[in-house]
Amino acid sequence: MKMSKIYEGWKNNLLPPEKLKKFIEATYKERISVCEGCPFHSKNFKTIRPDAHCTACGCTLSAKLKCLSCECPKGKWEQVITVTEEELIKKDGKA
Repeated sequence: MKMSKIYEGWKNNLLPPEKLKKFIEATYKERISVCEGCPFHSKNFKTIRPDAHCTACGCTLSAKLKCLSCECPKGKWEQVITVTEEELIKKDGKA
């Protein structure tokens, strides 16, 4: 996974852009409902990590699911915005 996507996920998790907060939260809720039933969810494995994470890619779900330009490594959900679109939103001052 690219560092820019990791950054985006954590930024959207900790300090989401004001104008995207509702969209990020709606995206998270949709994705978490898919991930909760996924066989790659960490709850289905013995692991020393305390966070809920994907065992297919290793990402922490609280951040990965809020990355709008990220997609599931197993194809269970897709990106909802491209990195380019997100940059344009930021530059236009809409985020």
